[in-house]
Amino acid sequence: MPYVKVEITDEGATMAQKAEVIQGITEVLRSVLNKDPATTFVVIDEVPVAHWGIGGVPVEEYRRRQSAAKR
Repeated sequence: MPYVKVEITDEGATMAQKAEVIQGITEVLRSVLNKDPATTFVVIDEVPVAHWGIGGVPVEEYRRRQSAAKR
């Protein structure tokens, strides 16, 4: 009975996109580990972007730095 928790920022993933993620993860577990989709649980948590950090800084600051570095 696999349980997979996916955390993403709350930046507008649609219900269709979330359904595709759930289906894709379920299919990978079926094809790679032979897990029964009927007993596979996938949970998507949306985290406010202000609560997310990368490389020791808030994600918005990280993105600003990445954008500036590309210029």
